[in-house]
Amino acid sequence: MGLFCAILVVTMLTSGCVPANGSQSTLPSVLPTDTSDGGMASWLQIVTFLTALTMIPAVLMMASSFTRIIIVLSFIRNAIGIPQTPPNQVLLGLALFLSIFVMAPIWQSINSTALQPYMSQQITQEEALERGVGPMREFMLKQTREKDLSLFVYLAKVDRPRNAGDIPTHVLIPAFVVSELKTAFQMGFLVLVPFLIIDMVVSSTLMSMGMMMLPPAVISLPFKILLFVLVDGWHMIIRSLMVSFS
Repeated sequence: MGLFCAILVVTMLTSGCVPANGSQSTLPSVLPTDTSDGGMASWLQIVTFLTALTMIPAVLMMASSFTRIIIVLSFIRNAIGIPQTPPNQVLLGLALFLSIFVMAPIWQSINSTALQPYMSQQITQEEALERGVGPMREFMLKQTREKDLSLFVYLAKVDRPRNAGDIPTHVLIPAFVVSELKTAFQMGFLVLVPFLIIDMVVSSTLMSMGMMMLPPAVISLPFKILLFVLVDGWHMIIRSLMVSFS
């Protein structure tokens, strides 16, 4: 429930569903106010809605492509040897917009199949929840390793799923996060290798010349930056990240 509500809010913000004029926005278009015996009380719905709002950062970071992207970009900065450049704000902004680029088709699918029909009162809340979670689950399943999925199925002590639809969402999300961490570290290792070779060559050269008091990092830094620029490193890294999600 909270995951889907957070997705709905993100989808509205990115698809222009929030009114832009000065008129007062009302909650009933997103949050039903049915106070009958079969529904939640309106105040409890509002509390649930506000709670879902607080989950938006977690959804953006953990249930999307953001985790892999920001870790790989951090590896690049540390591999070059200048931890302050690019600044954290630049890396976070780049990772956020790249995540929006990757997740845009999924959010558009949620908007067209779940949010808009629900706001038009064509489907019920339960149907909107089922339709809205579907694209997110499909994305996470494609990026999740079977080994990680099996681990959390075992830890959750649930019956072995016969198909993807039988996997609970609360089991899929942590398995997806662990898989993203492994993929990000694998890509980060490949990023570190060429810069490590440069450090080793510079260090060996300085030792052979008897310049042991000179820090190798001072000499290797310009060479690493030169290598990164010559091979158009940012283009290669961004392209590799985008292709890894296809």
